[in-house]
Amino acid sequence: MKKLLYLGQWFLRARLFGRKAPLQTVLFISDICNLRCKHCSVYELKNPHNMTYEQVGEHLRKSYAAGSRFVDFEGGEVTIWRDGDKRIDDLIDLAKAIGFYSCTITTNAQLPFAGSHADSIWVSLDGAGAYHEEIRGKGTFARLEKHIAECGHRHLCVNMVVNTLNRTAVADTIEYAAKNPAIECISINFHTPFEGTEHLALDMDERARIIDEVIACKKRGYPIMNSVSGLKLMKTNRFVRRCWVTDFVYPDGSRGLCAGHGTGICDRCGFCMAGEMASVFSFRPDTVLAGLKLRV
Repeated sequence: MKKLLYLGQWFLRARLFGRKAPLQTVLFISDICNLRCKHCSVYELKNPHNMTYEQVGEHLRKSYAAGSRFVDFEGGEVTIWRDGDKRIDDLIDLAKAIGFYSCTITTNAQLPFAGSHADSIWVSLDGAGAYHEEIRGKGTFARLEKHIAECGHRHLCVNMVVNTLNRTAVADTIEYAAKNPAIECISINFHTPFEGTEHLALDMDERARIIDEVIACKKRGYPIMNSVSGLKLMKTNRFVRRCWVTDFVYPDGSRGLCAGHGTGICDRCGFCMAGEMASVFSFRPDTVLAGLKLRV
C-alpha cells in the first residue's frame, strides 16, 4: 500500500504539476566485466572505474532524496563487483536500509547468483544457443542456463536486445523464455547505435516489423513484459521523451540522464522503457498494469 500511495502521488505531481523528480535509479557500479560482447565497448577501457561501497551509498542517498524509490544495479558485471569484503548483496541491503522499495540486478549470468538479495533479477539473453554465443562468446549460453536453473528466484526475467546479429531469433527466444520454468517473463529492447556500434542497429522499418511480431506473441499469451501500447510507440520513436524519470549514475561518479540524451541517437533509441513511460503518461491501461506488475 505504501508503494501504491507513493506512486500515485509521484504521478499526480509529475502529470498535473510538471514536477520532474526521478522515480527510479540505474546505478552502474563498475566498468569491470568478465565478457567481451560485440555490442559493448566497456571492456576496452584502459582504466575501468569501480565504485567503492561508500561511493555507492552516497549516490543512493542522493537519489533517494531526489525522489527515486527503485534501483537497478548494473555494470560491467555486478556479480564480480568487490570492495574489500563487500559484495553486490551488501549494496542491495544498503539500498533497502536507505528506504528503496525494491532493488534489481542485471547480470550476464556467467557466475552463480543463487540466494541473491535482489527483489528481481534481469539476465541478459541475446537469443537461444548459438545466437547468444555469437554476441557474447563460446560457452556463455550453457553457463547462463545453468545459473538460471540453479537460481530459484521467484522474479527472474530475461532481457533481449535485438540487433543485426539476432534479429531472426526473436520469436524463438520468446518461445524459449516461455518454456523455461525458471524464467518469469522476457523484455524486448533494440540496439541503440552508440558510437562504434552503429552497424548493429536495425533500420526503423525492420524494427517495426519485429515489434509487430512481438505484439502478436504477446496477444497469444506469451510472458512479455513490454506493453502493446509502449511497443507501438517504439515503432517510430515519435513521442515526448521523459528520460528524467530515470536517474542515471555512472561508474566514474557522474550523474544525469541517459548517455544518449540530447544527441542524434535519441531518434533511434532502442530502450523500450522510453516508450513505456510515454505510454504511462498517456494513461494507457495496459502500460500502467505492466508497470505495476513490474514494480509492485
